Amino acid sequence: MFVLKKRNIIIATAFVLTLITFVLCFAALSKTDAIAAKSGVKIVLDAGHGGIDGGVSGRTTGVHESDINLAVVKKLETYLMDAGITVVLTRNSEAGLYGVASSTLKRRDMEKRKEIIEKAEPTLVVSIHMNYYPNSSRRGGQVFYKKGSSKSETLAKSVQKGLNSLYTDVKDYTPLIGDYYILNCTDYPSIIAECGFLSNPEDERLLTDENFQSELAYSLFYGIIDYLAESSTVYF
Repeated sequence: MFVLKKRNIIIATAFVLTLITFVLCFAALSKTDAIAAKSGVKIVLDAGHGGIDGGVSGRTTGVHESDINLAVVKKLETYLMDAGITVVLTRNSEAGLYGVASSTLKRRDMEKRKEIIEKAEPTLVVSIHMNYYPNSSRRGGQVFYKKGSSKSETLAKSVQKGLNSLYTDVKDYTPLIGDYYILNCTDYPSIIAECGFLSNPEDERLLTDENFQSELAYSLFYGIIDYLAESSTVYF
């Protein structure tokens, strides 16, 4: 009678688990590759603010929102490009998009973002921001979408799910309708992801940490891929 020793069982089990993990990872990668290759997906990533418009500042460190926005966008860009998805950035440096600084710089900055989006003709738009609230106890990520756009709402729900999974010790948020220029300036599915509160000491500590920024970018990536996999805008 053939007897399987305990050590051999352990080795065999480990091999099977490794094989299963490999198969699952390969399936996930194949899913993102199929999305990119068969649908011609193009995504605009918008790093909010820039230049002399630094956005909100960290309550403790004084860090500018615009700097964190750009850092997260560049990490998210890498994840998306590695999955074979075309990415367009509204800004790829610390500079603003308004040209010469004047009293109309904010309007010109936003109009330039609209111009970039319209020229790109993207599958979707994700605008990255950091939040601020007078009550310093408030934490977590909050997603906004355009009123009346079902695709934007679906995208917002997917990305919100990713952010909620990142902030495991914070109550789950529900995406909200937002009346903002970057959402209203185009008909493409668009969301704003307010990725955390710089008014909260713990969120600020995390958001200024490069490792957490990578985790944050991946949670956004996960939400986007989830939307693309289920969305009717992707054809297989």
